[in-house]
Amino acid sequence: MKIMKTIDFSYFIERYNAGEMSEVEKQWFQKELEGNKKLRDEAEFRKKLDLALKNHDIIQLRSKLAEIEKRRATEVPSKSPGKHINMKYAAVIAGLILLGSVALFTGNKNLNNDEILDRYYRSYEPPAGSRSEKVQTNLDDAIDYYVVADYKPAIELFTKILQSNPGDMRTTLLYGVSNYEIKNFPAAKQSFRKVIQDNDNMYFEDAQWYLALCYLKTNEQDQAVEQLNNIKNSSSIYRKDARKILRNLK
Repeated sequence: MKIMKTIDFSYFIERYNAGEMSEVEKQWFQKELEGNKKLRDEAEFRKKLDLALKNHDIIQLRSKLAEIEKRRATEVPSKSPGKHINMKYAAVIAGLILLGSVALFTGNKNLNNDEILDRYYRSYEPPAGSRSEKVQTNLDDAIDYYVVADYKPAIELFTKILQSNPGDMRTTLLYGVSNYEIKNFPAAKQSFRKVIQDNDNMYFEDAQWYLALCYLKTNEQDQAVEQLNNIKNSSSIYRKDARKILRNLK
């Protein structure tokens, strides 16, 4: 029997792990964690995965800086030592990227869909959960592949889980996101629509968001705008991002 809407737990997990709760909310949520092992597992898993994804973002930033430095070095003649780009400027570039990204985005009203996705797409953080031992083993293995962006074997394992449990909305969503990552957008859309149509699960908001991103990726502008408006006008955790994207689509 559900104590409250599970979709609300997803929202509270985000706030709890981010340290955004008031003291009263924190005390309430900690009591919920004490009496709900599945909720504890999910909160802990998201916390660990969030740290892993942050580390992944740092690696990507370093890679981008290296590419910028390499490109600029090829543009400056080696015989002009006064114009040689020193690696210390990479730190300046990093600061501009981190501090100026919001200003750059809001100041440009002509971003195309790919540019919008580059700024707003983040890999979905898979939640934890408890199932039968066999299903849980497959899921753990699938998530291991997913986290390291090895999506094809992840999809194979997600498929096996769904064959025996087609009503598993968590796995349906992960299957959809994995297909999104390998650009199999028809399969991704089908999965996200299935989660949305179910309408009684904690992955509803995530499915709405990633379906909107799918529409942007496939240049289905009207469908993307409709989906983003649905998100913007709801209490979804993605509503602020949806509002910003809509401003750049006009």
